[in-house]
Amino acid sequence: MELTQSSAQKRLADLHMDDMPVMEFMPAPAAVAPDWYPRYRQLRREFMKSLIDSVEDLAFLNLSQDEFMDLIMGKKMPKNLTIRLRVPLTWGGKLSLDNMFLCRTFPHSHNMDRFIIDQAGAKKIWLPNPAHKVYVPAHTATGGDGGNATEDRLAQMAAQIAAGRGME
Repeated sequence: MELTQSSAQKRLADLHMDDMPVMEFMPAPAAVAPDWYPRYRQLRREFMKSLIDSVEDLAFLNLSQDEFMDLIMGKKMPKNLTIRLRVPLTWGGKLSLDNMFLCRTFPHSHNMDRFIIDQAGAKKIWLPNPAHKVYVPAHTATGGDGGNATEDRLAQMAAQIAAGRGME
């Protein structure tokens, strides 16, 4: 199905991601290097470690302290989170940190897959392209008047880790 930018954004709104930016893309089959997976696994760890600068967004994912630490240390992905490629490798996407973002597996990653699959056969595809490394829908990113203790706690932990890594 061929979509316009406005119809793509409407479709995403129907999938409860009305704040998700999209980018226009002309898909063309591309060869994927045979060694892509080991390179992806290493880059995935680097991406997880790079999330130290996204503490505010991570706070809205309600991670436990252990899950948060495992994530930013590049050890283990918490349940129901996934790293997505903005442009798939099979369409010429690169294995780079700039081509990755983190989101909930369900419902967001599943809905992004549905959104892309709905466009099968189109010459022009609209791909989800969140502004940050972590996609947190706007309707879940608002706190109450009392502040966000999780964000405060995670920010303190992130500052300690950054200081330990010499990233002050």
